[in-house]
Amino acid sequence: MERVLVHKTSTAIGLPSFGQLGRLIHLWRQRARTRRQLAALDERQLADVGISHSERQDELNKPFWR
Repeated sequence: MERVLVHKTSTAIGLPSFGQLGRLIHLWRQRARTRRQLAALDERQLADVGISHSERQDELNKPFWR
């Protein structure tokens, strides 16, 4: 007989599990860190990675959850 492990991913009212919440917080922190690094690039570095000044501004204007 095969055993099946069930992993509950959310509570009965649709809230995220602690694991999902931890991953979400990690993602938000990563986005904030990446955007700080992007803000520190000068024009030459932006050109090297193929990002225009307006693209950088669009990214920097996003909130951390997007």
